[in-house]
Amino acid sequence: MTEWKSRTEKQALHPRRILIFGNSGAGKSTLAARLASETGAAHLDLDTLAWQPTDPPERVPVEQARGEILHFTGSHEGWVIEGCYADLLELLLTESTELIFLDLTVADCQANARNRPWEPHKYPSPEAQDANLEMLLAWIAAYPDREGDLGRKAHERLFNRFKGEKQRVTSRQNGQ
Repeated sequence: MTEWKSRTEKQALHPRRILIFGNSGAGKSTLAARLASETGAAHLDLDTLAWQPTDPPERVPVEQARGEILHFTGSHEGWVIEGCYADLLELLLTESTELIFLDLTVADCQANARNRPWEPHKYPSPEAQDANLEMLLAWIAAYPDREGDLGRKAHERLFNRFKGEKQRVTSRQNGQ
């Protein structure tokens, strides 16, 4: 006789550890917050530890970010981690139970960016966020051809390398 366990029972035995990635404006933060709330998992937005507070912004060294990520994952059994940093996400591939690639069109990502609510963990005021919008829209537009860890090619490689449960979301309707 095979014993069947519900997803909730399985989660109690093996907490979900989910990575969400994609272009800026793809809906990573929204989906991550929803999944964290639904599962009781901790939520980490990699934007909060990937950048130094400089003008212009500079990336935190990967080893420094790695330490913060390992502290976070070591403090929580279940987690949802989201961001566009393939180099940081790569550090978690073997610890993750699920991968979600939000692979929306540039137009959809730009529409989301225009309509996003204020993100107080990233910007000191709604005005500061709005002042950054034109730069963000240009950043989003460059995603398909961007080289390096913040571009679509790196995300595609990350998705293809992961051997566990994974999904690619290509429209706002089929995942959010």
